[in-house]
Amino acid sequence: MIDVTAPTRFLSVLDFGPAELSACLSLAAELKAARAARRAHERPLTGQHVALLFEKPSLRTRSTFQIAVRELGGDVIEPPQDVVLGGRESIADVARNLERWVSIAVVRTFAQARLEEFASAAPRLRVVNALTDEEHPCQALADALTLIERFGELSDRTIAFVGDGNNVARSLAQAVIMLGGHVRIASPAGYELPPAAVAEIRNCAANGGTIEVTDDAAAAAGGADAVYTDVWTSMGQEAETATRIQLFAPYQVNSTLMSLAAPGALFMHCLPAHRGDEVTDEVIDSPASVVFDQAENRLHAQKALLAMLG
Repeated sequence: MIDVTAPTRFLSVLDFGPAELSACLSLAAELKAARAARRAHERPLTGQHVALLFEKPSLRTRSTFQIAVRELGGDVIEPPQDVVLGGRESIADVARNLERWVSIAVVRTFAQARLEEFASAAPRLRVVNALTDEEHPCQALADALTLIERFGELSDRTIAFVGDGNNVARSLAQAVIMLGGHVRIASPAGYELPPAAVAEIRNCAANGGTIEVTDDAAAAAGGADAVYTDVWTSMGQEAETATRIQLFAPYQVNSTLMSLAAPGALFMHCLPAHRGDEVTDEVIDSPASVVFDQAENRLHAQKALLAMLG
């Protein structure tokens, strides 16, 4: 069953092409079905160790990677946070040590450049981006799997992201446009995706996928098949909270905004949610909400990714 090859690292959705992304999502669906039916599947990580190196807090990412590694037959090690990346020794030296002991390193850190430095220092080590300030590719895999479960395919489907042009927006757009979908991202002035990121996303479009950037939440949500949002203040931006709450208030996903989307439109959020800020209770708890499907699919998507890398 697990016979799909992939690059030796997954620092970005862009490390996949459209065919590899589709293969990963198909494998994730297979593994999800096997788990639900309690069917045995191959365990490609048997005899291998996977290091989780987390500089940022995590519930979903840590839990799902731990379970995924164990269900694929591997063992998890979790070095203490104060020694993982550039504390007692350089990032490169940490990577060179781990390369001698483990097969895969799953890294959750701050700047993407830290992750790239780590991966470059240990070319034999397979490295997975479990979140950086710039990208969140594992979340995008789970999001794409959730959308495909509901829609079958993403061609001619429109996904609106309303809020901060952050790491989640960037990786989501990369995945959706690569699968032939259309992305609209609405953010206040000064908080948009960087122009270079938008150009990069356009360059990876396949099968007619498109991206549009606007400052109009209503325009983005109008007729959309799914409306996605994220927290207005990400980890490390806490000093900006008051300013961001004021600027982002018009971008709240509430029943009025959802009413502009297509009939049966989904509501999506990567969690954790700040209820009453970026989304109201009536939306996140509504039948339209697939936020816990997304959270569950973190497990299956990451399991497929590890199987491909393993």
